[in-house]
Amino acid sequence: MSKQLTWRIGPVSRRIDPTTLLRLALALLATLLVVMLSLSLGKVPLSPLQVVQLLLSGQGSSQGSGLSFIVEQLRLPRTLMGLLVGAALGLSGLILQSIVRNPLASPDLLGISSGAGAAAVCYLAFFNLSLGPGYLPLAAMAGAGLAALAVYLLAWKQGTTPLRLVLVGVGVSALLSAATTFLLVFSPLMTTLSAYVWLTGSVFGATWDDTLALGGWLLALLPALVWLARQVVVQQLDDALALGIGVRVQWLRAWLLLVSVALAGAAIAWGGAITFVGLIAPHIARKLVPPGFGGQTVMTALTGGMLVMLADLIGRTAFLPLDLPAGIFVAALGTPFFLYLLIKQRH
Repeated sequence: MSKQLTWRIGPVSRRIDPTTLLRLALALLATLLVVMLSLSLGKVPLSPLQVVQLLLSGQGSSQGSGLSFIVEQLRLPRTLMGLLVGAALGLSGLILQSIVRNPLASPDLLGISSGAGAAAVCYLAFFNLSLGPGYLPLAAMAGAGLAALAVYLLAWKQGTTPLRLVLVGVGVSALLSAATTFLLVFSPLMTTLSAYVWLTGSVFGATWDDTLALGGWLLALLPALVWLARQVVVQQLDDALALGIGVRVQWLRAWLLLVSVALAGAAIAWGGAITFVGLIAPHIARKLVPPGFGGQTVMTALTGGMLVMLADLIGRTAFLPLDLPAGIFVAALGTPFFLYLLIKQRH
């Protein structure tokens, strides 16, 4: 057993496992490697040295200026958007799996993704021409929030239980998916095509404004996530036991659900309804680091980010000149993983 290190600043202290710290450092290094690959590969391949030089200088000859535009304005914001979207979806799934006590829980299962999708399709069908695409993220986030609120209220019966949240979430998700299909059938062709790309999930066309907006939203959620991190372990206990030690279970569950919805809603709003990241990333993180919500949070964020970045990289390089949505390749990985988890749960 490795010796614990103690990190202390004033009244705040934290015990750190050196093994966890080493594995997180390796995961961060792997993430940076994926970022470099994403910036280097594409229709115009570049060497890592060229990428570094372009990022440091940002200018040069006419050819260099064109390459600088490709790296700094096309690839870099798209790569960072994939990193942020994957990290947010992974963290949302980690929180949901903790409060629901179900390894199959994810934003897709509890209706959050379906709510965002239904709201986005509704916006594209009825409001996009008059208001423009700028309000699409707000519509998606509002849909995710309303869906989560509906699940929570319908599951309420002198409090909520993990089982009721899952059952109601599955029902609400199915209902919203049907509503989305209904809207697509009666929408104009151009709206349907745009909606299908969005529902699949893609970071194509991400700009610096989009990336900074999502980054700012996640940064605003960081204090709440840090404050609630130490309380997540309590959700692993039986409700009666948690109440017996003085924990306000329902309030804590509601706050954790709110943070999870905010993370998933923001990621889906800017990256589309990418599925399975919130399911896969927490499981990989638990395999890589010892138990402990702090270490698993960082590992989940890095893992989710790498999943989306790799899926986007495959989508825009493996089938040139086509640029396929990242959600296709995440789903291709997530479906067999989901079946594996189902089979594992039977034994």
